[in-house]
Amino acid sequence: MAARKARVADVHEVAAGMPHVTKWERDDGTDRPVYQVGGKSFVFFRTPRPDAVDPLTGEKYDDVIMIWVESESEKLALLADDTTPFFTTPHFDGHPSILIRARDLSALTKQELTELIQDAWLSRASPRRATTWLHENRLS
Repeated sequence: MAARKARVADVHEVAAGMPHVTKWERDDGTDRPVYQVGGKSFVFFRTPRPDAVDPLTGEKYDDVIMIWVESESEKLALLADDTTPFFTTPHFDGHPSILIRARDLSALTKQELTELIQDAWLSRASPRRATTWLHENRLS
């Protein structure tokens, strides 16, 4: 049986399902939430910005999701893998995060996306919360 492809709904489900998460909604009526743990963002849906545009039309991407990673080396490894849909922009140089367009999530399996979001949460959670979660999920 083939692994199910990731969807936008999976981003919301996994991010919101991690412990101690708050979901911050924008006041502008758009569905671009920010998921935080301990007041630190780990996944958020960006508003269209001039640093992420379609190279053919110049239109700003309106579906970019930013996901934190543990380190710059992890970011570079993800970006170096041509089989993944991840990208970055100069705005995020030196920032431990990767970008992905919502339309490209199907290039990942739900399991791959889940692990990516769990790792993002772990990179931003307090050591106590991270250790507890790893222990409860038999990952440590």
